Amino acid sequence: MHNMTYSKIIVLDSIRSMQNVGAIMRNCDGSWFEKIIMCGHTPCIPRNDIKKTALGSEKTIDWEYYEDIFELLHELRADWYLIYAVECDERSIDYKEVPSVWDEKICLVMGNEIHGVDPKILDISDKIISIKMVGKKESLNVSVAAGIVMYAFVK
Repeated sequence: MHNMTYSKIIVLDSIRSMQNVGAIMRNCDGSWFEKIIMCGHTPCIPRNDIKKTALGSEKTIDWEYYEDIFELLHELRADWYLIYAVECDERSIDYKEVPSVWDEKICLVMGNEIHGVDPKILDISDKIISIKMVGKKESLNVSVAAGIVMYAFVK
């Protein structure tokens, strides 16, 4: 990872949809997240389907690709980042309980649309965050969930 320090970054682990990547990039721009890191088989710019939903935010948000998420998270932890994973889990806290972290470096991890965040990542996270569902579905679209949690950090 580049040596530039960011206070808020989001990591996408094997997100399948280019539209979701673009939408999350746009969420970054609106919620003061400064960088997006794509890992695994997450598609990267330049791709027209990413640009279509990013709506120009691909030019305002720093981004990079990092193949091995575990290596990345190890580097971030060594640089004093708090790791927050978004996933339904018995250890999770509600997104409304996310602490104010203006003076902390945070990394928000979003997982694959079908499989979610890797359980090994959950085990090394400082906190696991969930969004309580009231309907029949168990989760929201990953870009919607990312936006909700990102904004929870800027309350």
